[in-house]
Amino acid sequence: MGRSSKGDLITLQDLFELRISTLWRYFKSESFAFWMICAYLFLEYFRPQSIYPQLAFLPWAQLAVLGAFVGCFSDKNVTWVKSSLNVWMLAFFTVIITSSVLAYWPSVSYQNLENFYTWFIIYFLAINIVNTEKRLFIFLSIFLLASFKLSLSLAITWAKRGFSFTDWGLKGPPGFFENSGELAIQMLVFWPVALAFAICLKPYVSKVKFYILLLMPATAIMVIIGSSSRGAQLALLAQLVVINYKSILNPKVLITCAVIIAILWTALPEEQKERFQVVGNDRTSQQRLLYWTNGFDMLNDHPIFGVGYFNFVPYYERFYRDDMIYGNAELPHNILVQVGTDAGYVGLSIFAILILLAINKMRKLKDITSVFKGEMYLNPASLNISLLGFFVAGQFVTVAYYPFLWIHLAFVVAVYNVSSRKKCN
Repeated sequence: MGRSSKGDLITLQDLFELRISTLWRYFKSESFAFWMICAYLFLEYFRPQSIYPQLAFLPWAQLAVLGAFVGCFSDKNVTWVKSSLNVWMLAFFTVIITSSVLAYWPSVSYQNLENFYTWFIIYFLAINIVNTEKRLFIFLSIFLLASFKLSLSLAITWAKRGFSFTDWGLKGPPGFFENSGELAIQMLVFWPVALAFAICLKPYVSKVKFYILLLMPATAIMVIIGSSSRGAQLALLAQLVVINYKSILNPKVLITCAVIIAILWTALPEEQKERFQVVGNDRTSQQRLLYWTNGFDMLNDHPIFGVGYFNFVPYYERFYRDDMIYGNAELPHNILVQVGTDAGYVGLSIFAILILLAINKMRKLKDITSVFKGEMYLNPASLNISLLGFFVAGQFVTVAYYPFLWIHLAFVVAVYNVSSRKKCN
């Protein structure tokens, strides 16, 4: 109780000023459950245990999740948060379990169940713990800071090598963001929220801090360009078009967009431009087209629950060996084919519903400015732009069970819950 009363002395506007001492004082005043869910986010996105292997003597991320779960029972602020997304999350988890039991190779499914049930647990922990304006602000700030650490360091790396092209693009620390394609998706998810955050906090911070905040989306876009991921770069273009769709026919907007596209195209290394020119003809594209075509064949042949959770690779190697350009089959490089072959049309439908519900919830909060009356620090429209980036880039990589969507859904529910409570008050 003592910690909570001290935390109550710090206002939301105090946090907006981004003074480290104030942020730390508030964080210390919070509950153990909140500490642990923030620790999990820090460990998953900063990855200190991967950067410094000597720290990896314990499963820190798993311990943080366990701590958050245990801490919920002593945190009086934690209450069950109702959301339609919860029902569909439970439905999707049920389908994944069913698909695993009915899979061609159940043992393969069981070995990979952790890839989804971890996010299932974290989603419910996050939405029930991050349930106040201040908690959401701190949780979001950790997400942005961790992503900025990635974007800034890698933008500098790309600049140091003269913005040149490499086959591997830019690589993050070992984990979900090590591969350049997955790293670029994190930047797609990150930059719209970071830009909205910077704009919302501009009245509260110094010019220096504001310019530092603007570095977040700027370096994120640099990483997307330098990643060599064609899918991510296409997704970035889609995001920019959607942001300006209402005024896209305005001559000034058209000229501005043309200039931006020209600058981005100029910034692309020549080798990367060549990769766009050979789309559909290079071996990578041909193999992915075969994965997608045969993946939908698998889905149509097994429409209810698919061939089994994570059974795409062994099934492909068994029945589509003639369509393997490389020595071994890979995952399908498409989130829709991945979920469809994993869980059939049942699972794919629920997956689509989760995405559409998330978009709709944020559209309902378009009047959030009047709700918060100057206390806004996250524009819900930016979350939909983030989700668009994930979805478009997800047509070229296999990331359905990476943190992108599941952490995003947790933010959607938390934002909706906090803003709804604020409106009621």
